Amino acid sequence: MNTRILFLVLLILVTNSAGMAGSGQRTGTNGAAELLIPVGTRDIAMAGSTLAVASGIDALFWNPAGSAFVVRDVSFYASHMAYIADIGVDYGAVSANVEGFGVLSLNLKILSIGDIPVTTAQYPDGTGTSFEPQYFMIGLTYARRLTDRISVGATGTLLTERMAEVSASGVSFNAGLIYANLGGISGLSFGVVVKNIGPQMKFEGPGLNIDAVGGGLERGTMDYSIQAAGFELPSTFELGLAYRAIVAEDNALTMASSYEDNNFADDSYKFGLEYGFRDLLFLRGGYNYQPPGSADRENIYGITFGAGVHMNVGSVDVTFDYAFRSTKFFNNNHVFSVKLGF
Repeated sequence: MNTRILFLVLLILVTNSAGMAGSGQRTGTNGAAELLIPVGTRDIAMAGSTLAVASGIDALFWNPAGSAFVVRDVSFYASHMAYIADIGVDYGAVSANVEGFGVLSLNLKILSIGDIPVTTAQYPDGTGTSFEPQYFMIGLTYARRLTDRISVGATGTLLTERMAEVSASGVSFNAGLIYANLGGISGLSFGVVVKNIGPQMKFEGPGLNIDAVGGGLERGTMDYSIQAAGFELPSTFELGLAYRAIVAEDNALTMASSYEDNNFADDSYKFGLEYGFRDLLFLRGGYNYQPPGSADRENIYGITFGAGVHMNVGSVDVTFDYAFRSTKFFNNNHVFSVKLGF
C-alpha cells in the first residue's frame, strides 16, 4: 500500500510539473513574488540545496514533507531577514506532532517595506502623503511519515497584497515528498516538490476608479473603473539529492544539491555543505548557480554561508542560526533565527 501511495504522489507531482515548464522569456511576468522569498536560516546558508534533507519546522518553505521528521512534539521558530532594498522579512512558525495523525504546522510571513511617498502627474515630487505596502502570508501544513523512509507533506497558503487603495488576495499550494536511505544506502536522500500552484490573482479596489469630465456641455462627470489583468503565481518544480555521512564519532558532513525549474525564470542549480560537530556546532556554505538564459541575464544571488548553535536548556532544545546570502545589485541578505523544541 505504501508503495502505491508513493507512486501516486510522484505521478501527481510530475503531471503537475509538465505544464509548468517555462523559460527566462517570461521573467518578470508573474506576480506574488513574495512567495519566492526564502525562510529557514539553515537552508538559506546552504543556498536552498536542502530539498532532500530539510527536516522539522525549518522545512516548511523548502519541502513540506520534511516537517514530518521531528524530534520534539512541539516546535517554535522565528526569524528576521534583512532583505534587498531595505525590505525586512519577519517569519514565525509553530508545529505539533499529533500521534497517529501526523504533523500540523502553522506559519506566518510578513514583509516590512516602509512608507512610500504618493506622487502624481501634477505633483511628481510628492503630494505630502504616503502609503505603506502590505504583504501578508499565512500557511497551514500537514505532513506524515508513511514509513521510516518515506514522508509526504502539503501546504496551503493564503496571501494578500495591498498597495495604497488596491489589493489582491489568493491561495497557493505546495506538495512534496522525501525518500530517505534511497536504494538502501544509509544517509542518501531524494526529494521532490512542486510549489506555488494556484489560481490567478487580480488587483481590485477604489484605486482603480477614475473620475473623468465629459467632452460636451450636456455631459457631466463620468465615473468608470479600470479592470486590472490577472497574474499567475511563480510556480516551480524542484528535485533534490543529498548524502549525510558520519565522518568520525563526533563529526557529520551533509552534501546537498537540488535543481529548480522555475516557470518564470531560468533554471537554477543549488549546492550546499554542512559540517556538524557533536550536534552542537554547525558550519554551512553553498552556491546558487543559474546558467545564462536566452537574454543573458545575470544571477542576482551567489555564495551563501552561515553557522548554527544547538543546545539543551533544561528540557528545551534551543537553536540559534545565522545565514548570509550575497547579492549582486542590492545589499547582501542577513538572516537570524531562533528555534525552540519542547
